[in-house]
Amino acid sequence: MAAWIEMIADEDADAELRDVLALARTPHGTVDNVMRVHSLRPNTMRGHVILYRAALHDDANTLPTWLQETISSYVSILNRCPYSLANHWANAAHLIGDDDRAARIRSALDAGTPEAVFDGRELALLRYAEKLTLRPGEMERSDVEALRAAGLDDGAILEANQIVGYFNYVNRLLNGLGVTTDGDVVGYYPGRDRPQ
Repeated sequence: MAAWIEMIADEDADAELRDVLALARTPHGTVDNVMRVHSLRPNTMRGHVILYRAALHDDANTLPTWLQETISSYVSILNRCPYSLANHWANAAHLIGDDDRAARIRSALDAGTPEAVFDGRELALLRYAEKLTLRPGEMERSDVEALRAAGLDDGAILEANQIVGYFNYVNRLLNGLGVTTDGDVVGYYPGRDRPQ
């Protein structure tokens, strides 16, 4: 079982759902369960696809893609969301491109000690992500000012904010509906066990 609610298969989709499933297809040609779980309400799937791509895969983003994926992974660790963590850590590790460094980063994130491997703007972003995820009601102007002081401009701050906000949304979607990676192609990038 890939979720606790019904998910409609491609062959059972009506015309409206088929259109949205086409929009949601990955580069692998599949529709991941994170999107298919919306199949009973195609409009929320459409909105989710657009939000996801705008937050994490927009060409205008200036934060390095490996860092976007690392922030995504840290939020997913903090929320204990195995689905998002499996996918986005696979992406982060691929983009980091150094197995030893990736292992050190993952260990620090799992321990909640990003300062063990990061400093400067990367650490500031991860601290911001942690506070916004775990204590959103405590956010203050000084949290954004700390990001500016670390060298981030307001556009990059907005990017990070949207990534953190998106993953807090999707982690709750996935955990709340029991969505698993069963049947998914995990990770965005081709690997030994993934199609090219």
